[in-house]
Amino acid sequence: MSVRRSITIALATLTATGLLTACGTSDPAADLAAPKGHKDGGVNIGPDQDRIRGKKVAAAADLVPEAIRKRGTLRIGASADASPPLGFYATDDKTRIGSEIDIATLVADTLGLKPQFEEVSWENLFVGLDSSKFDAVLSNVTVTEERKEKYDFATYRLDNIAFEAKKGSGWTVKEPADVAGKTISVSSGTNQEKILVEWSEENVKAGRKPVDIKYFQKDTDYYLALQSGRIDAHLGPSPTAAYHVATAGQSEIIGQLSGAGGDLQGKIAATTRKDSGLVKAYAAAIDHIVQDGSYGKVLKRWGLSGEAVEKSEINPPGLPKTKS
Repeated sequence: MSVRRSITIALATLTATGLLTACGTSDPAADLAAPKGHKDGGVNIGPDQDRIRGKKVAAAADLVPEAIRKRGTLRIGASADASPPLGFYATDDKTRIGSEIDIATLVADTLGLKPQFEEVSWENLFVGLDSSKFDAVLSNVTVTEERKEKYDFATYRLDNIAFEAKKGSGWTVKEPADVAGKTISVSSGTNQEKILVEWSEENVKAGRKPVDIKYFQKDTDYYLALQSGRIDAHLGPSPTAAYHVATAGQSEIIGQLSGAGGDLQGKIAATTRKDSGLVKAYAAAIDHIVQDGSYGKVLKRWGLSGEAVEKSEINPPGLPKTKS
């Protein structure tokens, strides 16, 4: 089976079963994972993307700082990891595609700027913002109270995370006690890590065993560890977990929660250096693409309609700081 064919089937399966619609009010059954006019009848995962594009909107573009308007480009940082359907490699194994790239391109179009992407490791996304190498990061970044001290956020998607275990594991996760004594992996520097560390600390305080936390930065590495039994589960973004479940058929989602923890709905946001002068422009651009329907088409294309927002929020409440 070709790579194109296998991913087409996986995306169709995700949409049909609602695995990629963890929350929200849209009907996942109405999503079109296989739009007409594409080879194999499915989502185009080739390097020549039939990407949905936008047009410059003066009201949003005028909010962009003059120096960036004169430069004419929007320098966007994105994670180099392959995490379908958010960001991954096309069939040529070098062209980046996915929902995050599509949304970032629409934002740049609306601001009258040419999108200029650079893929780096997760931690270097923030280094790039700190050094002004990037104007924005659109790479599944969750709003947190700690991050808000250094960065400004304009939300564009709901954030949910999931525990993925080997198929037939026989356990579910709803609260800290459910992971006591388990070996669970996360990617370092993520909000998933923060939540898992807090849950482990809660277990210790309650007299239960801590979580044995392992770290993997690449999906392929944690998936091998999961199948070999070296870890009991992995905690990561719901869309990528659901994609693994549908693609390989060897794992299952055993629990889901908000990316901001139990008491707050997490939000994914366009991220910029604090006081860069860009966050209002990003919010205005996101509001426009929501209103003109192009945003909804992108999410529907990738099976993420259930994570849609109705309006961009600037610096909303985020994942709380760890209690000392």
